[in-house]
Amino acid sequence: MEISVIIPVFNEKGIIEEVLRRIKNVKIKKEIIVVDDYSTDGTRQILKKIHDKEIKVLFHSRNKGKGAAIRTAQPYIAGDVVIIQDADLEYEPKDYFSLVKPIEDDHADIVYGSRFLGEHKFSSFWHYFGNKFLTWITNVLYQAKLTDMETCYKAFKSPIFLNLNIKAKRFDFEPEVTTRILKANLRVVEVPITYHGRCYEEGKKITWKDGLMALWTLLKYRFVD
Repeated sequence: MEISVIIPVFNEKGIIEEVLRRIKNVKIKKEIIVVDDYSTDGTRQILKKIHDKEIKVLFHSRNKGKGAAIRTAQPYIAGDVVIIQDADLEYEPKDYFSLVKPIEDDHADIVYGSRFLGEHKFSSFWHYFGNKFLTWITNVLYQAKLTDMETCYKAFKSPIFLNLNIKAKRFDFEPEVTTRILKANLRVVEVPITYHGRCYEEGKKITWKDGLMALWTLLKYRFVD
C-alpha cells in the first residue's frame, strides 16, 4: 500500500527541511506532495532546490489558504491512501502506521488521528477549549462520536478523498471535510496520536477568526449541499 502525503506550506523556512526529513524517515511506501502557498520568508527558495523522486513540489502564484493548497494537490495523488500533514513539528510522521492500519485492514474508510486520545500538549487553554467545543458541536449537529474534529492528521482512501468535492480555501477545510464524511455515512475510526502544539511566537497561524469560520461551516453544511 502506498500513501500520498499532502503538505500545505506557508512561511515555514526554519522547519520545512526537518519536517520533510522526518517524513522521509518513515519506512513506508509513499509520495510527498508539497504545495507552497506563496511563502514570502524564503521557504519557496528552499523548496525550489529539492530534487528528490519521492517529493513533488507545487507553487501557488498567490496566497490562497490551506484548503486551496490541498485541492491543488489532488490531481497529483497516486497513492492508495491520502494523509494530510501540516508543515510544522506539531505532529509526528511516525504515527502514519497507526493512521493507515485501520484502512489497510478494511475497518475504516477514513481515519482521524485524535490528539485527545494520545499524548498531547496544547499551546494554550483557549486552543484546547476551542478544539473541544468545535468537536462537541460537530457531534451534536451530525450525531457523531468524534473526540477531535479539528485534527490535521486525517487519512482517507484515495478514491473517497478525490470524490468529496471540497470547496474550502482556508482552515475551514477541517470542518467541511468532516461534515461531508459524516453526511455520507462513511466509516470513520479514530486512533491516538502524539501532538506538540506550538504557540504563535513559534509560527502558529490559526486564530479565533478561523474558529468562528469553522463554527459557521459546521452550521452551514448541516442544512445545505
